Amino acid sequence: MDVEILSRIQFAFTVAFHYLYPPLSIGLGVILVIMEAMWLKTGHVRYHNMARYWTRIFGLTFAIGVASGIVMEFEFGTNWAAYSRFVGDVFGSALAAEGIFAFFLESGFLAILLFGWNKVGPKLHFFSTLMVCLGAHFSAVWIVVANSWMQTPAGFSIEYNGEIMPPGFVPTADQILHSRAVIHDFWAMVFNPSSMDRLSHVLVGAWQTGAFLVVGISAFYLLRGRHKEFAASSLKIGLCVAAVASLLQLATGAKSADGVTRNQPAKLAAMEGIFKTQTDAPMSVAGWVNTDSQEVIGLKIPGMLSYLVGGSTETVVKGLDAFPAQEWPPVQPVFQFYHIMIAIGMALIGVAWLGIFLWWRGWLFETANPLVRAYYCILVLSVLGPQVANQAGWFTAEMGRQPWIVYGLMRTSQGLSEVVAANHVLASLIMFSLIYALLFAVFLYLLARKIQRGPDNEEDSETMPESWIALMERRKGQASAAG
Repeated sequence: MDVEILSRIQFAFTVAFHYLYPPLSIGLGVILVIMEAMWLKTGHVRYHNMARYWTRIFGLTFAIGVASGIVMEFEFGTNWAAYSRFVGDVFGSALAAEGIFAFFLESGFLAILLFGWNKVGPKLHFFSTLMVCLGAHFSAVWIVVANSWMQTPAGFSIEYNGEIMPPGFVPTADQILHSRAVIHDFWAMVFNPSSMDRLSHVLVGAWQTGAFLVVGISAFYLLRGRHKEFAASSLKIGLCVAAVASLLQLATGAKSADGVTRNQPAKLAAMEGIFKTQTDAPMSVAGWVNTDSQEVIGLKIPGMLSYLVGGSTETVVKGLDAFPAQEWPPVQPVFQFYHIMIAIGMALIGVAWLGIFLWWRGWLFETANPLVRAYYCILVLSVLGPQVANQAGWFTAEMGRQPWIVYGLMRTSQGLSEVVAANHVLASLIMFSLIYALLFAVFLYLLARKIQRGPDNEEDSETMPESWIALMERRKGQASAAG
């Protein structure tokens, strides 16, 4: 393999590994805010214990996420120096904004969230939880903005040999090393044509990821007959977030696909395996792309893609034949990753709303019922669903913009470092694989230990600090007065 393929594999590997953790942190952050808000509102000790337990899981995912993300910043400089030079102005501003608006916010309040339970008042602790949750969301905002600019560049000019070129200038292969993108409209860069669609899709996917982790672990406890009241309360909150997020994900996904239709039609054609520009374009439910015969073998809904794109089966959908063959994305993997994401997304809607239905009918906590226990098993396995969907969606987005590293401006092959050889990249890829395998093993071991240990039973009114007990007593008094 040449240096380009190895560099792409290395970056894809490190991003994929890192992307396991931020969605968990963002989703768990939302659930922590809900649990702690319920503790403040009701003064019920169970919500206090729930928030403390899930904070430990949050702390573990946050730490591994930070550790696994550092490598990527070095890869920009080592393997992708030409790309870094070309987009340094854009990426630098987005990453600086992340540091100011997200990292400082998270790091400033994280210690209070993790270690301040018995040291600060309940309201200050809740405020810290809120700020950490907000910081995690801000971090996603700026990373998605930077990545979206690569998909749909906006708000920039090209500087070539120190001179600003007229709008529409695209550097040639010979000019690219002496060119760079310069921001002339910061907010146009931030609100580029795809950033908001992609951001909403990513954030809602993160809420799903955190919610299904909570319902999965809660279902595990109910299956084992351990911590039943704790697990039942956690499951209710997790199911509510999962049910809402699953439906929202359907809406944000449709909006994101609409944006791809307008901004990256070649990617849409690959996602659906459309080779010829046509009306009455079908939408594939599942299938296999035969690139030799340029057709999809599988289940299709005739005319549905044209209808979704333009509201009529007569709408023309651009096929891959509208683009030079050398600008086609890799059709088979883009098609498969896209449909894996869709299939899992639909399954998660069914799983979440089935739980809401069982809860509504009063059957959800009949732990001796074999059908309910079977549903618990599905919930345990559902932990993997959002993670696989997140990865499949990310690969669809990134492989779908190939061969461009910056869409329409810079090819991936032009972004490589000139001095790095293939054997260097291979050696570092092997090293990263070993280190990440070790890191993943540590994560699984620590997560399993925390799940096995469960919530602390000793966190009751007798061991809480006075300020926390005072809140609990005040809420009980208010409840008694209201009753």
